[in-house]
Formats: sequence, C-alpha cells, structure tokens
Amino acid sequence: MKQYQDLQSMSLADIEQVMLQLGEKSYRAKQIFQWLHKHCIDHIDKMNNIPKHTRKQLIEIAPWCKIQLLKKYKSQKDDTIKYLFTLSDHNIIECVFMKYRHGNTVCISSQVGCRMGCHFCASTLEGLVRHLTPGEMLSQVYEIQKDVGERISNIVIMGSGEPLDNMMSATTFIDTITSPIGLNISQRNITLSTCGLVQQIYQLAKLQYQITLAISLHAPNDDIRKQIMPIAYKYSFEELIKACTYYIQHTKRRITFEYALIEGLNDQVRHAKELSQKLKELLCHVNLIPINEIEERSYESTSLSHAKQFQSILQRNGIPTTIRRKLGEDIEAACGQLRRGYLSQQE
Repeated sequence: MKQYQDLQSMSLADIEQVMLQLGEKSYRAKQIFQWLHKHCIDHIDKMNNIPKHTRKQLIEIAPWCKIQLLKKYKSQKDDTIKYLFTLSDHNIIECVFMKYRHGNTVCISSQVGCRMGCHFCASTLEGLVRHLTPGEMLSQVYEIQKDVGERISNIVIMGSGEPLDNMMSATTFIDTITSPIGLNISQRNITLSTCGLVQQIYQLAKLQYQITLAISLHAPNDDIRKQIMPIAYKYSFEELIKACTYYIQHTKRRITFEYALIEGLNDQVRHAKELSQKLKELLCHVNLIPINEIEERSYESTSLSHAKQFQSILQRNGIPTTIRRKLGEDIEAACGQLRRGYLSQQE
C-alpha cells in the first residue's frame, strides 16, 4: 500500500484520495480533516466517528506528526512565552506566544535552521538542517493554543527559517490554517516574513492571498544590504522593489518592510532620506526594529532616540512607520537565540 507524508500535512483533497484508496466514502475525509485541524487532537484514536479499522490503516500508511514540548520559558516582563519543541527526528525548533490588544499571536518556525545567512540573525549560524513539513508548522500553533488555553487569532511565520525557501509547506500551512472547516483563522491575520526571494514573491503574488507580506529590507541600498544579507548578491535592491510592486498590484495588499537599525551602519539621517525616496511610491509600511544583539556578531542596536529620528524622517515623507516594541527580551525571544543557547548547553 502506498505510503504518504504525515497525516497533518495532507490537504482535504489528499485525504479524500486516501479514503478512496481504503474503500471508504469520501465524506470521511472532511471528518478526519476537522479532527486534525479544528479539534487539534493529539492521537488518531480520538477520531471516535471514524471506524477503528480505518484508523488502523491510516496509522500504517501515514505517520502521525508529533512534536513534543521540550522547554517553556515565560517572560517576567510581559506575557511572552518562548517554546522549544522536539521533532520526531530529535531536531529542535522554537516558537513564541505573544499577547497583544488585538489578540493572541504565535510566531512559528518554517525550517530547522536557515541557509540565508543574514548576519544579524542567530537562526543562520549553523545553516539549514531541513525544511519543516506543513504538519510540523501547524502543530506549533495547535500545541501552543492547547498550552495557553486560549484561541490563537494571529500567526507570524517569522521564526527560524525562510518560509519562501520552503514554499510548498508554507502555502499548505496557510491553506489549512485558514480553512473554514479548520481553525478558520483569517488570511489577513497571517504575516509571512521573507528576506527577499524575488522569484517566490512573484509566485506568492499569483496566489492572491490576503496575508501580510513582510520583507526583511534592513538597508536603503545594495552596498549596505550586501554587508548584512547575502541574498542581496543574488537579487538587487531594484529587483526586490520591482517584485514588491508586482505583489502589491496583484494582491492590493500593503507590504511591510522590516528594517533592523544597526548602530553606525544603516541608521543615519542620510539612510532614512535615501530609504524614503525609494519607498515613497509604494503601498507600504516600515517597521523599525531595535536589533537583538547576539554574542557571535558585533552589531549594536541603535538608541531609541535615534530610532525615533529615523521614524520621523520617513513619516515626513509620507511613509507610515512604527518602532517595534521588544517582547520577551529576558527569555531570548528573538529568532534562533533560544534554540542555539539550548544546543550550546548540550555540547
């Protein structure tokens, strides 16, 4: 009998095909999908309206995607909780739960590690280990929702990994988590962050999702961007902005540009003015980020007063700009910090 990917990674259409293969009625697929993605069960035997022999067959042909809580860290400064989960192959991923006035948000990982090599990010220090399956991405949301006992309403795919480098899993995740017969989270409540994989941005635009696309920009020109983001050697600033323009035209959605302020490198008045000129024609929002300092890198964060000056210049040029509030700083809540710290302790 044909072997399939993990059960939680399957689309409704995939499960329907499996049901037909097993000689079951197609309506069973919807029942199974709801058990997985609406009720978020943790064992196949809890599907009490599915025949026992069918459940047994499913176990044989489609492995159960199970992630296990390894450690949990709760901030003493705010309501942020950082999670380390162990995957079935013993790899470790991390994600974050954050409370905001507009709802509960989780920041999930899309890969174990990352190969993009951005110099200010701890996720890239060991490179890419492997992609996560859609089921492993979904399970992060489900496990955290069960742990906190509250509904998750917002999702940020901005943890370890580059989502558009794992595009099939990322799009399957979006389709599943927003399904009306699943958790039914609004696409508008999902943010996907990318360092700027231009070809994948074009592909994503054609899907016409109503998600928020966040571009890690971090520089006003190629020269500076190449110093901190290797992807800038493959795609120029101009190529990236052209792709963003295409995305806006096809989705009618505003893009968020993430800009990590690094002391003395990209945070000067001239940088703010240059950035303003290059973004002023776009439907966009700039999110200024006080950089998280990691011991393996020498970058230092810009002062808050300097960040406000940078913000003011962009706003005077008609570009909506915010300064991201730091959450979970006392529990190393930035991408890759906690996982790397834990792995270092095990060596």
